[in-house]
Amino acid sequence: MIKQVVKSKFFQRLLEIIVPITSWFLITLPFWLSPFHPAIVAYFIITFDLYFFYKSIITAFSAVVSYSEILFHSKIKYHNKVMKAKNSDKINHFIIVPNYKEPIHKLESTLNSFVKNIYPYKNIYLVLAFEKREREARNKGKFLAAKFKNKFHDIILTYHPDLPNEEPGKASNQTYAAKIVDSYVSKNKFKPEDTLITICDADSHLPNNYFSYLTYSFLKDKDRLFHFYWAPVLLYNNFWQLPFFVRMQATMSSILRLAFLSQKENLIQVSTYSTSLWLLKKINFWDVDIIPEDWHVYFQAFFTLGPKVKTIPLFTIVNGDAVYSGALFKTFINRYEQEKRWAWGVSDVGYAFKKFFQSPNINFYAKFKKLMFIAETHLFWPVSFFILTISASIPPLVNPIFKRTVLGFLLPQLSALILTLSSVMLILYIYIDIKIRSRVNMKTSIMSLPLLLVQWYFLPIVSFFFSSLPALDAHTRILLGKKLKYKVTEKV
Repeated sequence: MIKQVVKSKFFQRLLEIIVPITSWFLITLPFWLSPFHPAIVAYFIITFDLYFFYKSIITAFSAVVSYSEILFHSKIKYHNKVMKAKNSDKINHFIIVPNYKEPIHKLESTLNSFVKNIYPYKNIYLVLAFEKREREARNKGKFLAAKFKNKFHDIILTYHPDLPNEEPGKASNQTYAAKIVDSYVSKNKFKPEDTLITICDADSHLPNNYFSYLTYSFLKDKDRLFHFYWAPVLLYNNFWQLPFFVRMQATMSSILRLAFLSQKENLIQVSTYSTSLWLLKKINFWDVDIIPEDWHVYFQAFFTLGPKVKTIPLFTIVNGDAVYSGALFKTFINRYEQEKRWAWGVSDVGYAFKKFFQSPNINFYAKFKKLMFIAETHLFWPVSFFILTISASIPPLVNPIFKRTVLGFLLPQLSALILTLSSVMLILYIYIDIKIRSRVNMKTSIMSLPLLLVQWYFLPIVSFFFSSLPALDAHTRILLGKKLKYKVTEKV
């Protein structure tokens, strides 16, 4: 009976829209509930503000811990450790670089970061995963293969065609490329258990210790076949090129990713990551009918193989590009679209809900924790700005009688006080931002310091236009049954 309900289109649609509906419910709650029960609204707002304060402390603390770990691990010579590790020479690395209409100089820069890796073995294979529909793809492939032919053990060029029942984008491209890699591995009699697949965005520069660190961590990990490995992708490659507001958003995204790295129980990989071919084959690679693929593939694995599936942190820095399209307005549009695409990951909540009911073999508590985490993350994304900034002023406006009560009088002041206390954490963010940029050679001049301090006063505006609003846009589209087309973020 339960299986029949779960498979029904109505039930699946309900699971898909449960978070978007809740988002709108919470955002509008102060307007429609204040005339009748303003005290309930007030207590809800204060509770949410306190929760935000708690999350701010956790984020700041986690960012400091992650940065400390990065400093510690940067002193370890992993290339020496790898050479001493048993069977390290048997590990084969395949780097899949999915790309579509990426400038050739961006791809060259990324490939150069692979070449500079301090890795003692030559068993690194480059997979350039193009889209067949890109007119210049074959010329790009030939040029790059010729230029880097002596830098890798082998170079594989793939051209993903438009196939039925597929969503054009990163997931379908990666699956096509990974299946070709699987054939290559089989032909050369490599073991899937000894084959590591690294998914690397076309603008992500891997640190020079990445493959040594990854290989050593993989070999020392008892449950390695069930794990993903992730180093945070920080958006500092083109930091000083960025328009002011986009630079702020890139900074916040980078710090949040850094903080996320040390939250091991909830860690899920983003953007650029590694895992074994064995694991990918167990879950039949990436689902090809979805857009956001990084969290989705984690949940594919989790609901197939159970709580052994985890993302293991690598305490080093992958340096990526933030959105920059040259012209100011075009950059703003592309940044908005990128955030909307990321927020489309709310569709994973419906997927996780469905799999929750379809996986009775997996521990209930483990499933419930994962489900609540992903639901909370995607709910907090669009809702937080509205509750934190304007909600406290609504009950006294909508209900003048409530304004004359003690709670009605104190609500805006209490809310402001909690947010002020939360903003103290920005001191740590500023410090970590400057220190991290110095590690990736994006140093801060004395002349730019005042601007870097003043910019944080604009955080509410930036958060609204480049975080909450595009996230709410994504939620509303899912609520209305509209599809999102994958748009490559332009970076010049």
